[in-house]
Amino acid sequence: MEQISKKLFPKPERKIKIMQFGEGNFLRAFVEWILQDLNDKGAINANVAVVQPMPSGRVEALAEQDGLYTLRLEGIDGGKKVKKSQVINVIGDCINPFADYEKFLKYGESEDLQIIISNTTEAGIAVDPTDTDFSACPKSYPGKLLALLKRRYDFYKGDKSKGLDIIPCELIDNNGDELKRCLKELAVINKMDKDFIDWVENCNHYTSTLVDRIVPGYPRNEIEDIQKETGYIDNNVVKGEIFHLWVLKKEPHIQKVLPADSTGLNVIFADDIKPYKQRKVKILNGSHTAMVPVAYLCGIDTVGEAVNDKTIGKYVRDFVFEEVNPTINLPQDQMVAFANSVIERYQNPFIRHELMSIALNSTTKFKTRLLPTLEDYVRIKGELPKHLLFSFAALAVFYKGKRGNEDIALKDDPAYLSKWAELWANFNGDYKKLAEDILGWKEAWDTDMNAIHPAIADAVAGYLKAICEKGMKKAVEEFVND
Repeated sequence: MEQISKKLFPKPERKIKIMQFGEGNFLRAFVEWILQDLNDKGAINANVAVVQPMPSGRVEALAEQDGLYTLRLEGIDGGKKVKKSQVINVIGDCINPFADYEKFLKYGESEDLQIIISNTTEAGIAVDPTDTDFSACPKSYPGKLLALLKRRYDFYKGDKSKGLDIIPCELIDNNGDELKRCLKELAVINKMDKDFIDWVENCNHYTSTLVDRIVPGYPRNEIEDIQKETGYIDNNVVKGEIFHLWVLKKEPHIQKVLPADSTGLNVIFADDIKPYKQRKVKILNGSHTAMVPVAYLCGIDTVGEAVNDKTIGKYVRDFVFEEVNPTINLPQDQMVAFANSVIERYQNPFIRHELMSIALNSTTKFKTRLLPTLEDYVRIKGELPKHLLFSFAALAVFYKGKRGNEDIALKDDPAYLSKWAELWANFNGDYKKLAEDILGWKEAWDTDMNAIHPAIADAVAGYLKAICEKGMKKAVEEFVND
């Protein structure tokens, strides 16, 4: 059986007009799939240069397959079970900027380049004040993008018409505005020319977005069957659900170069994406993040197993309906319908969504996905959301790095991992002190959560004690049945 290549699937010749920061499962199963549809239907004629944002990643494996890979979409569509595979051929180049920084920067000189798309996780759009050496590849995503924009500005001598259309997909509020702010701040830190900073701010087009598709990633348990069905080897197969939604804030220039709503997909250019964002991030992403440490420490490995488990399923439903829905200012019938649809998506029989794939950068994910619900719930109800705080305690125990005798492959910012290790190393049996220290970790939460409610540390301490001394399975069973 041959490996997938352009020999098996000849690739159309297209100019590279799009640079994508991130080569992970989500972008390949969502944005590149949309770009494929736009190309196939003649709405655009553009290939993608994929940039690996970290020193290790997937671009080498993709390059070995000529940028080709298989997308497997499975789910319920129009009441019918659907399974379909599709070869995605829009990747025209694969770049590791840590290995070939000049090749990356050279794209800043490209007359064809129009669009920047990114998904570097919630932790990716942030200023790293140590990104001050642009002679080598910057560590952060804003640093890399700023270096690319500086090369473009210098090459075209400040031509105002050479700005790019920048479309971040990271799950943070106002991601377009936030990325622009980070670029400007980093440029100021580096004492860059004022005219260049003005060009970054005013001659490039930024749009905020919301993305929604569950993407379990590489289907390791089914890969042999998929290869028999397709007839070739593909080490970069990615699996996603049928459902998809992309909401982009209206920006006329971006709508012109990327008419993503023109081919019948569930893509919306909206005047205000906030209601869509709140609903999706708080319910779908928030329940994911709340679910992971509780279910995983119970010995459960996937989202489907979790929601179909009697105890964890009830825990997740009660969290969504009792604690999240009341914090969103939309009609409750709409909220109930959306929440039910999310639970149904979790139960998709074709999707094996690994909890550990969601666990990446869980510290930041708590801050962006669950902390707003905590603050809104206390403000509205005047009391604490107990399911959310139980999940917070479970998250802390998760970061001890053990599930029984098994090591947990924790993946997070090294500084956060170091702090979690320090918190547990200093724990002397005083759960209240541990709770106060974790809640007061301003570097992680951007606030001292002890101030949210006078009883919050006692509540978290109680849950920490129950989980550590009884084990997660018994602790959550008692919690749910209390």
